[in-house]
Amino acid sequence: MNIKLLAIGKTDNKALQTLIDDYTKRLGFYVKFDLEIIPDIKNVKNLSEAQQKEKEGELILSKLSPTDQLILLDENGKTFSSVGFSDEMQKKMNSGVKTLVYVIGGPYGFSPEVYAKAQGKVSLSSMTFSHQMVRLFFIEQVYRAFTILRNEPYHHQ
Repeated sequence: MNIKLLAIGKTDNKALQTLIDDYTKRLGFYVKFDLEIIPDIKNVKNLSEAQQKEKEGELILSKLSPTDQLILLDENGKTFSSVGFSDEMQKKMNSGVKTLVYVIGGPYGFSPEVYAKAQGKVSLSSMTFSHQMVRLFFIEQVYRAFTILRNEPYHHQ
């Protein structure tokens, strides 16, 4: 299985980027993982929220293959414990999903077209985090999930 994380806009915080790079590298020992950055939309000041979501949605959907399974990182998504998330990851691998694509949307969320295409939604927390921090938290949780599945000592209960 391949895992891809799509995110809108680059990470401009060097400390966060260093940690993101570290966990991305660690993940490479377990699974093919790609972080793909979709550039910020230009001239957003001239766009309504709906127009911005629509443009971002078009870019997100253009990155998908027909066989990809799309999961949105969304505040209204399903919440998991770390062990529960690792179980969910195992189920995805067992089901034969070739590429699992998670998406962090822009500041206003996702367009109706992206919601319609998604096969699920996951919430990392009921709290709000910056999009840049969510990248780090999510990648770390994917790494943690694989260490749990392999009974490695990274996760403690």
